[in-house]
This record gives sequence, C-alpha cells and structure tokens, in this order.
Amino acid sequence: MYLFLAFLMVPIIEIALFIQIGGLIGLWPTLGIVIITAILGTWLVKTQGRMALAQLSRSFSELNDPTEPLAHGAMILFSGALLLTPGFFTDAVGFALLVPSVRVAVFRFLRKRVNVQTFQMGSQTRSAHQREYPGRGDVIDGEYEEVSPTSNKPKGNSGWVEHGSDRHSEQH
Repeated sequence: MYLFLAFLMVPIIEIALFIQIGGLIGLWPTLGIVIITAILGTWLVKTQGRMALAQLSRSFSELNDPTEPLAHGAMILFSGALLLTPGFFTDAVGFALLVPSVRVAVFRFLRKRVNVQTFQMGSQTRSAHQREYPGRGDVIDGEYEEVSPTSNKPKGNSGWVEHGSDRHSEQH
C-alpha cells in the first residue's frame, strides 16, 4: 500500500510544484533549474559513489561487516535515480540522500526495522546466535559405534588379481 501511495503522490506533488514554481519564475528558468540539478546531481552521485565503493572495498579487505557501505551505495544509487527524474521534490530528496549524515540517519532508522538473521563472508556463514556468542560453535548431536579391526581377513589370492604365474600354469 505504501508503494502505491508513493507512486500516486510523488507525481501529484511534482506537478503541483512545477505549476507553482513555473508560475513564479516562468517556464525557461524552471526548465533550466531542472537541467542544472540533473547535471549537478549526476556529478555528485559519481563522486559520492566512488567514495562509497572505496568504503565497501575497504570493509571487504578488512573483513568487516559490509552492511553499512552497501546501504550507503544503495542510497546513492537511489538518489541518482531521483536526481535524473525531472522534478523539484525528487531533486530535494535526491540531494538530501547525497549528504552523508542524512544517509547515516536513514541507515540507523532502517536498521532498527530490519532484522538480519544470517550473513556470509567468504565460505563461512554466521548465524545471529554466533554473532551474539562468538566462540560457541553449533552443537552437533550424533551416534557412533566403535569398530574393532577384524582378524578374519582372507589369506591368499582374493580372485580379483590375476597373477602371471597362475595364468601360465592353467595354460600348460
């Protein structure tokens, strides 16, 4: 339902803002602002994206949890889509997401509402229990039976190996 409301309300807000701002400053200045914000937004997304990619790479190389750098990268990507969409409301939200402190606040807000059960780095998966209690591995319950070596092995040729001397004796 929230997604439906967003798809319904955002265009209505954008149209209302275009009418109001266009009525105040005119058509060409309004279109100029839209084009300038798209160009400026593209440049800012590119520079912020490089920084986020460097942070993500650093978290992988240091084997740290990459959740926050990934979230920042996703928000920068989303802000780029908003900035390329013509409109004043989407530009305002897009520019806001390019501010690192705003992204941190959004990340903290979302982290409180999203529960991650497991994450995997490399070939080792860690559950939420293992993150809370490191050093305590999973307990595996099993049964075993002790097998002693047997001395009733067959002596001599098992029949699986053909010896050259046996073959010659059968032919003569």
